Amino acid sequence: MVDSRLGQWLKLVVSLLLLLKTQGLYVGITYVKSAVAKGAVCLDGSPPAYHWDKGFGTGINSWLIHFEGGGWCNNVTNCLSRKKTHLGSSKLMGQQIAFSGIMNNKRPFNPDFYNWNRVKIRYCDGSSFTGDVQAVNPATNLHFRGARIWLAVIEDLLPKGLKNAENALLSGCSAGGLASILHCDSFRSLLPMGTTVKCLSDAGYFINVRDVSGAPHVQTYFKEIVTLHGSAKNLPLSCTSTLKPSFCFFPQYVAPQVRTPLFILNAAYDSWQIRNILAPGNADPLGVWKSCKLDINNCSPLQLKAMQDFRLRFLIALNKATNSSSGGFYIDSCYAHCQTETQEKWFMADSPMLGKMKIAKAVGDWFYDRSPFHKIDCPYPCNPSCQNSGLAPPDNSEV
Repeated sequence: MVDSRLGQWLKLVVSLLLLLKTQGLYVGITYVKSAVAKGAVCLDGSPPAYHWDKGFGTGINSWLIHFEGGGWCNNVTNCLSRKKTHLGSSKLMGQQIAFSGIMNNKRPFNPDFYNWNRVKIRYCDGSSFTGDVQAVNPATNLHFRGARIWLAVIEDLLPKGLKNAENALLSGCSAGGLASILHCDSFRSLLPMGTTVKCLSDAGYFINVRDVSGAPHVQTYFKEIVTLHGSAKNLPLSCTSTLKPSFCFFPQYVAPQVRTPLFILNAAYDSWQIRNILAPGNADPLGVWKSCKLDINNCSPLQLKAMQDFRLRFLIALNKATNSSSGGFYIDSCYAHCQTETQEKWFMADSPMLGKMKIAKAVGDWFYDRSPFHKIDCPYPCNPSCQNSGLAPPDNSEV
């Protein structure tokens, strides 16, 4: 009994030490107070914010700008709820956050970007940084100003060294991964002509597909976001000139026209999309999908078939966006959502692999033009490196 307890204790200590070793560092918050005068504010009117760890050595003039994710708000009611959290107010954001994965400052855990200037833009607008409504209803005091936040943060960083960037990568996870696609070309236009600029979308390739009940749930949801936040004028003109603005919130209609090199990193069985786009709660009133959505190993044959069909639709939606030779894609068959921010998925001994390549290596080789990467995994459950045995990551928001 004593030996058993000692063994468990030692395992816990080793796990904690490993976590501390790989977690990187904690980085303090910077509030862009000057942005308030420009109306570039969070949902509650507080100033935007970011966390910046300065580059060093050969990375001193290289910049990684990373959008935080966290869903969206599509109506006044859930925007009011959101503004009472860190996703709607910088007053409620932690003063320090841990940088890990692609944000890690240690070479063994982030071989290509560890010594870059790494910036995480905090997400507090609920529109993937696309909103811009001048009027503020005094009854709610909601500010829809995501696009202004994006520009204000970049304007704040330019004199701090971004204007001298030799390399720049715009990335993001989930709603932030969507933002990295929507703002990819505008990011390129804000930097000097000689800068090597590329974009990386992690788990941001949300597709326009009907849910298990046959309803166009996500299409309606995205339309509500674009309308509420006044996003139309800030979505890529290459898309809105030919399609309704609400369609231009979907990457499949935007990415084919993106001129800046773009890398798409996504799980074909994206756990957030399975839970909220394929089988949202209102399409599953009896909760038949509940256990399956928590753990893919619990899915019935019929549910697995629906997920395999989702994968095929995802690949079709991705097809037109992957024709560019300058872009890249890494589509694994893991049941996951966001793979750049967590160390165990980004670059560790047991990280997921595709074509014998870990995500960090594939992205680094692509950015530095060492070798291209265009790979799609075989269907689930063929990839033993996927960490599908446990619960999927918790979702902070549902649509």
